[in-house]
Amino acid sequence: MCGRYYIDDETAREIKKLVRQIDDRLQREKMGRDVHPTDLAPVLKGNGADLEAAWQKWGLPGIQNKGVIFNARSETVLEKRMFGEGVRRRRIVVPCTWFYEWNKNKEKITFYRNDSPVLFLAGFYNRFEDGDRFVILTTEANESMKSTHDRMPLILEPKELEDWVMEDGKTEEILRQKPALLSKRAEYEQQTLSFL
Repeated sequence: MCGRYYIDDETAREIKKLVRQIDDRLQREKMGRDVHPTDLAPVLKGNGADLEAAWQKWGLPGIQNKGVIFNARSETVLEKRMFGEGVRRRRIVVPCTWFYEWNKNKEKITFYRNDSPVLFLAGFYNRFEDGDRFVILTTEANESMKSTHDRMPLILEPKELEDWVMEDGKTEEILRQKPALLSKRAEYEQQTLSFL
C-alpha cells in the first residue's frame, strides 16, 4: 500500500529534466511536503511523443462517493471495471523523494533508493467533472518491504518512464515486474542499551 509520500525540490528538478514544457505551478510551488490522498500533486503524463508535468488530485471517489481509492493492485487492475480503461489509456508516473509505510507497531518507516534521489511510482488517472484524479499501483512487497507491509508501490526504473506512459504493448509486462530493493529508516529508531 502507499498512503503518503514526500516531494521536495530535488523531485521538482528531476521532473524539469524529463519534460519539455514546465507548468508554471511547478516553478513556483514549494515542494518540501508530504502528499496525502486528496492532495494535488505533480505527475508525468503523455502529450504526443513527450512527457509533460501536470497537477492532479490523488485518489478516485469511492463507491457511492464514500472515501477515496488511492491504490490499485497491479495484479488485478486490468480486470477491474473501475480501473481497466484508465490503466490501458491514461498511465502516469508519480515522482517522489520517498514514501512512508507503517509497521505492525504503528511506527512510521521511510522507504527510498540510495542510487537515485527520486522514486518513480506507476499510476493511472481517470477523468471527473472536477478534474483528473490518479491512483498509485501497488504490487507484492519485495524483500526490502516485507517486514513492514505485504504491499508496496510499483516502482519504475528511469528508463521505463516513457514505455509505461506511452507504449501500450509494455503495460502488462511492467505490471508484472518486481521493484528494485529499497533502503529504509524508522522515524524513531529503537535504541538498545549495551550495559543492560
